[in-house]
Formats: sequence, structure tokens, C-alpha cells
Amino acid sequence: MTDYDFDVIVVGGGVAGTVCAYLLAQEGHEVLLVERGVEPGSKNLSGGVFYCRIMQEIFPNFLEEAPVERTITRNCVSFLNEGSAVTIDYWDQRLAEPVNAVTVLRAKLDAWLAEQCEEAGVTVMPGIRVDELLREGEQFVGVRAGEDELRARVVIAADGVNSFLAQKAGIRSKAETKDLAVGVKSVIRLGEDTIRQRFNLSGNDGAAYAVVGDCTKGVAGGGFMYTNTDSVSIGVVLRLDDLAAKGEASSDVHDHFLSHPFIAPFLEGGELLEYGCHMVPEGGQGMMGDVVHPGLLIIGDASGLCLNTGFTVRGMDLAAGSARAAAQAVDRALKADTVTAQALGSYTTFFNESFVGQDMATYAKAPAFLENEELYGQMGVLVADVMHDVFNHDLSPRRPLVKVALGAFKRSGLTVRRLAKIGYQGMRSL
Repeated sequence: MTDYDFDVIVVGGGVAGTVCAYLLAQEGHEVLLVERGVEPGSKNLSGGVFYCRIMQEIFPNFLEEAPVERTITRNCVSFLNEGSAVTIDYWDQRLAEPVNAVTVLRAKLDAWLAEQCEEAGVTVMPGIRVDELLREGEQFVGVRAGEDELRARVVIAADGVNSFLAQKAGIRSKAETKDLAVGVKSVIRLGEDTIRQRFNLSGNDGAAYAVVGDCTKGVAGGGFMYTNTDSVSIGVVLRLDDLAAKGEASSDVHDHFLSHPFIAPFLEGGELLEYGCHMVPEGGQGMMGDVVHPGLLIIGDASGLCLNTGFTVRGMDLAAGSARAAAQAVDRALKADTVTAQALGSYTTFFNESFVGQDMATYAKAPAFLENEELYGQMGVLVADVMHDVFNHDLSPRRPLVKVALGAFKRSGLTVRRLAKIGYQGMRSL
């Protein structure tokens, strides 16, 4: 009979891992959280928009105690072209009452989450790299880190998008490049007053920009920019297969975006605080695969949880939601004294019943829609040409808006059939 060191070992100190460990400790289970960074958050690229209502349910004082930056009340979606930008600028105070989303810096947030884990009784071990999962027959029974072996009744793999542990165990194949993207990000300090002035903000309100078009030099993906307390997080997310096909370097695309004449004034005079890159799952529901095994669950980025709709990019709220579903399933299995795949299978039920599973299903076709190349070039030019003809009063007689739009459409090179197909696909996907 196996002697266990812990009830549960969680590998990975990101949002998914810390939330799952915290919830299981709250239920009285003995939990070990292993993180390969020198401390939780130390290896995470800073910055993100966190749709945080799930965290407010798990941590009732999250907004008052967690190190959040700004409350997002402005959401802007921009088509960026070489010499123009068309932006939908949506501000709504209702997004702050109650709070819908905040910006966070992960180095700060993950450290705070680890503190909550420790206070709940979790044993947190940073600076430890887990090399592989331990297995007895079909049952997973722990982890090996160097020469040390630690055993648990259940292991939770929350080790990031590549999930090398699952790959090495042979239960997950290497993700295809079409299902992965690389995010390249800078954090630039501007100062609180400058942030408020340049982004038309008051108090602790914040703004988030989702950008498509010239920001990626035609590569499938998009740009983002959002405000922290005294800094801006800005960068691009680029689908790996298209990045290679276009022959571009991710760092060059990032620099191109930051130097665009529409973007550069936001950043003028700023101080670069951080620069780095991070792999992002982009395959949606199709890349999740089998996340339940005897004695093992896979959660968060490791299970491919990310949603890019073109309007929003979500990952952290999905990670927290999957962590809560996993904690419910593990708690039930441990109390029933059985951790077979069947016993842990309630994770799938809890997951599918939650907003995470339902949203992943709703947007299952979004990745295919975002493969349309016209979104990164012709569509933005078409919209800008319509706006130009509306506002450019060059002393020629004005034409009805319908004729203006038809003229811009003819110049775009798009066909009616192609535009209708993209529109129909967009309605079905988003």
C-alpha cells in the first residue's frame, strides 16, 4: 500500500494552481503547491485584464486586498491600418458597479495568491522543478523533482500551456503551432497623472484596447494595450503557424506596433520596465483533450483554456473557474476515498456546468473565424475608407452613405460572397 505525503500535490503556482490549492485546503485537505519559479509570479510576464467576478466569489475581499491595478470601464476595439485607425470606444460606469474586470501585474497577484494559500494551510514550495509524474500502473501517485519523490492521492497539473508533465507521461501530445500563439509584451511606466490624461480616465478607472490589422503586419493575431496604475502593458499576440509562414520575427512585429503613429503618442516619454514573451493556447475547445486520469487532473492553461474572440482575450478567469471545478471534484473523490478516473470524472461535470465550460462551447468556432486573413488587412482598410469618404469634405458633391460604402467596397478587393461568408461565420462564432 502506498504511503502518501500529501492528499493533493498541485504543480504550478499560477492562477489555476493557487486557486485550486487554496480551495482544497479550505476543505481540510493536506495540499502541497510546487512552483518552479523562485517565488510564485516570478516567471510570469506581467500584466493582464482579469475578468474577476469569479475571484470575488472565491475571495470575498479580493478587490480590497488583492494587488489589482485599475478597474476597466473603457473597452476599445480598433482596426489599425498603415496610416489610419478606426476605433469603437465603449465607456460604461456600470462596468465598475459591480466591478467586471481589473488589470493586474502577475508578479504581484501570484505572490498574493500564494500568501492566501499559506494562510489556508497549503505547503508552498517555490524554486522546485518537477521533472515527471509518478505512476503505479495506470494510477498517478505523485511527482519526482530531481532525486526526490513526493506522493499524493491526487496530482493537479497546472504547469502551463505546454504541460510538459502531461506530454512526458504520454497522455497529451505536443500542441500544433496553429493552436499556439506567442505573446510579446512591454510594460512602460508613464505615471498616474499621465495615464489618466492620455486615456481619458478618472480616479482608478482603466482602459483596455484590443487591436487588429497593421499592429501584426498581417500576421494572424492582434495587439493589446491596457492601463495599470502608473504604467501601460502593451504588445502583440501572434499565431505561431502564421508567424512562420509570413517570415516575421515576433520582436519586430511588437516594435512595429509600438511605433505606429496611432499608438506611439500614448507611450511618449515612458520608461520601459519589462519586456518578455509568453506562449498562449489559441485552439479553444478543440485543444482541451482528456483532462481526467486516475489520480490526475489537468487545469488552466495546461488544458488549453483561453478564449480570444477578437474583442476580449480571456485566460485568468477561465483558469480560476477550472480550478474551482477541479477542487470540487477532488474534494468529493477524497471524501469518498476513491480517486479513480471515474471518481474524478465529476470534474468534467462541474466544468461543463460552469461558465468556463459553457463559454468554451459557445466560442468553439472562434479560432476558425480568426483565421480569415482579411481581418488583418482588407477589412480594416475598408472600414477606414468608408470613414474617410464620410469625413473628407474635398468640395466634391456629397454622396449617400450607401454609395460611399459601395465605392469603398469595390476598392477593397473583397467580393460580396467572401464578405458575406466572413460575416456569417462571425455571427456563428461570436
